[in-house]
Amino acid sequence: MHIHILGICGTFMGGIAQLAVAAGHRVTGCDANVYPPMSDQLRATGVDLIEGYGADQCALKPDLFVVGNAISRGNPLLEAILDQGLAYVSGPQWLADNILCGRWVLGVAGTHGKTTTSSMLAWMLEEARLKPGFLIGGVPLDFGVSARLGETPFFVIEADEYDTAFCDKRSKFIHYRPRTTILNNLEFDHADIFSDLAAIETQFHHLVRTLPASGLIVANAGEASLDRVLQRGCWTPVERFNDPAGYRTDGDDASGELILHGATGEIGRAIWPLSGAHNRANACAALLAARHVGVPFAQGLAALARFGNVKRRMEVRGTVRGITVYDDFAHHPTAIATTIAGLRRKVGQARILAVLEPRSNTMKLGAMKSQLPDSLSEADAVYCYASHLGWDAGAALAPLGERASVADDLDALVERITAAARPGDHILVMSNGGFGGIHDKLLRRLAG
Repeated sequence: MHIHILGICGTFMGGIAQLAVAAGHRVTGCDANVYPPMSDQLRATGVDLIEGYGADQCALKPDLFVVGNAISRGNPLLEAILDQGLAYVSGPQWLADNILCGRWVLGVAGTHGKTTTSSMLAWMLEEARLKPGFLIGGVPLDFGVSARLGETPFFVIEADEYDTAFCDKRSKFIHYRPRTTILNNLEFDHADIFSDLAAIETQFHHLVRTLPASGLIVANAGEASLDRVLQRGCWTPVERFNDPAGYRTDGDDASGELILHGATGEIGRAIWPLSGAHNRANACAALLAARHVGVPFAQGLAALARFGNVKRRMEVRGTVRGITVYDDFAHHPTAIATTIAGLRRKVGQARILAVLEPRSNTMKLGAMKSQLPDSLSEADAVYCYASHLGWDAGAALAPLGERASVADDLDALVERITAAARPGDHILVMSNGGFGGIHDKLLRRLAG
């Protein structure tokens, strides 16, 4: 089958393209900006890419158009597909029908930690020689790719609550029908499509309604929102983590120790490369999910000791003159706070210079601006790139006083940061986008 993918260079749709090629399909695709690294990955697998969404692409005559959720009405190619009555489907629906059907799907849902937890889970199964397939919203360093077809029924997927496509406003994860499901956490996010937290809880309950009685839900015991979701009706066994009387993890960031506890005491421990209470909680959830498919806790812990993390999760981009620059995907206030807290425990009293780009739709709308000062409170200095925001970042960060600096010009922001940085500092860059290549600009300027 020849499929043509609209919006192919996003992580999710690019992953679908790679899975489709592995499954034997001919794949072409288009995007507004055909850009690396995804464009390079796709071309390496034989995918032909087209820049833009011209209606003339209908002349390719694919058997099916697969439409990403970034594509809206008014897009010229989409309008031509609709006018001509051509066959199309959403990315999640194509995935469900052609890749996930009949497989043991392990879905990882939640506001935070989906990519890291999915990567941990896939790695545990890989280390147990279960050779899973996966589709993850980032690049696990242990695999080097964001998607793989796999050689067994097991398939790990990052189960996103964002909507499916222009024609299907249900959350993506409704299509995946997982057997093993992690509900990691649940907070308000995606203010562009959800009116409030209750609306997101409803989507999570729609997911719960699709889960089999022979499956397993691994739920965060510390989240009242998840309790409300499950109280609306649940037909699947539930195991809880972050439970003071049950499964939980603790440890020490300085030594890298991770300790898993159960109701009767310590179960096992490992020395691993990650830090932060949030990552320990992610690990606990992944350990329980992996056990559901036959990976013992001891084997899961041993895999975590060799876990290489994910690109753009506290990834060190370089060190110049004793100043270390990190890249992290954090963009929600909770994720920002936990990321800074994890780095603080790692570096002690060393200075942390937090650099933030409020780029997500939720952030651009200003829905979380009042939470930003508290989320950044552990940083010694805060630099915010405020270009194209619909709200006053300077006013929002005013509670931080002189620690906060706001700029609309990226080069000016780089100059301020590098002028303030001194040996021993840690520059933590947080954004869910490319941030204009700021990491390399900082490293070059520091070197100069």
